[in-house]
Amino acid sequence: MAAMDELLAHQRTTEALGQVMGRLGWDQETMMPPGASAQRSEEMAALESVLHARRTDGRVGEWLDQARPADDVEAAQLREIRRSYDRAVKVPADLAAELARLTSVSQGIWAKARAEDNVAGFLPTLKQVVALRREEAAAVAAGGDLYDTLLQDYEPGTNAAEIAALFDRMRPRLVALRDRLSGVQMPAPLRGRFSKQAQLDLSAEIARVFGYSFDTGRIDLAVHPFSSGSGADVRITTRVDEAEPLGCLYSTIHEVGHACYEQNIAPALRLTALGQGVSMGVHESQSRIYENQLARSAPFTQYLHGHMAAHFGGLSTGAEDFARVINRVETGYIRTEADEVHYNLHVMLRFDLERQLFGGALEVEDLEEAWNARFASDFGMQVDRPSNGMLQDVHWSVGLFGYFPTYALGNVYAGCLHAALRRDVPDLDAGLAAGDPSRALEWLRDNVQRHGGLRPPRETIMQATGEQISEAPLLDYLDAKYGALFGV
Repeated sequence: MAAMDELLAHQRTTEALGQVMGRLGWDQETMMPPGASAQRSEEMAALESVLHARRTDGRVGEWLDQARPADDVEAAQLREIRRSYDRAVKVPADLAAELARLTSVSQGIWAKARAEDNVAGFLPTLKQVVALRREEAAAVAAGGDLYDTLLQDYEPGTNAAEIAALFDRMRPRLVALRDRLSGVQMPAPLRGRFSKQAQLDLSAEIARVFGYSFDTGRIDLAVHPFSSGSGADVRITTRVDEAEPLGCLYSTIHEVGHACYEQNIAPALRLTALGQGVSMGVHESQSRIYENQLARSAPFTQYLHGHMAAHFGGLSTGAEDFARVINRVETGYIRTEADEVHYNLHVMLRFDLERQLFGGALEVEDLEEAWNARFASDFGMQVDRPSNGMLQDVHWSVGLFGYFPTYALGNVYAGCLHAALRRDVPDLDAGLAAGDPSRALEWLRDNVQRHGGLRPPRETIMQATGEQISEAPLLDYLDAKYGALFGV
């Protein structure tokens, strides 16, 4: 076999094993019995050892040097395999296994600490996770910036300085919009009891409306909603609060955006280095545009009102005010429940704390105090309990440092995509009002999703839009949307 053929065959098996490991992670969050945690951590460590050995196999380096791509797809495959190989060979095998073992156990420790509002019960484990991630980043960085190194795992091609500059440009307009809205009397939230089954039935129905295929997917419950898998097996999770149905619905739509990206990647790319979303920022652009620009739009909420009323036997709010209810602006503690005005401010807080943590200006023991002080400064509220503060997100328990800024990058990318979508599909609102987002979904599939990892992240967005990436479309959209809804 030619070097290219041998390399791609090796990579296919590696990708398949990675999917198996992902399924173990999905099971741990949804189905695994609680007493299996310790054994699962050993299983995850064992599988990570196998994967690490495959990723660092000396033959991969030889094949990369010898392979000659026949087309642009094969050239992109070489690019991505080379990037993975160059990183993997710098990480000791025992460190990779220990990280897998620890982050598997730490998820359960975090969940227990969050439920009990017990920061002290989580800090020892978090210290270990941070120490291992620092060690890993130092091995990969070879003297470079640790946090920039971590960012490459989630958004290749960016760095902390660029993200900080982007956030500095975004913050004034976000704060100004928040201040204008602070004097507006917001409509009351939905009131009533909304049964768990009715919420799940509605969520499944709307998931189908947004193109999610249950032939290759399923919905389950989890503490922190997520999407898992690619190609022919893409699973999502949601959560239910019987006093608040919008959380379940919009968490589901958000995860459907992630899942449709994976389901819609060209079948020929499955189980290859290009067979998944190219970055978390681009991934988040899909989940956020589904959730916000499409599903929270005034036209779609008119359609949604009737379907919710049918599922729940009436609603406390009429159709004429439903868009305002869906898009209420309110300062709150929880990032995942934040409105579009506040959301990026939550991300900026986490980004700054992470940079300090990996830059040496902040230690794990001081994280809660730093979080609470920064939250009070940015949001004008005192954190009332840890589950509303530093314990609210799962990410740090599993070592996902450098992940949070991709949420805001995803919003910026979504703003660019939405502007191009409006340009190319001028009758978009008519379809949304009829509960038919298919024109938008087809545009996103053809311009972003089917390409998987074929192009680097920024190029993916610029090819789709024909424009340079900028925060301006997102901020203009927010000003226009909230101005129209609330007269500011």
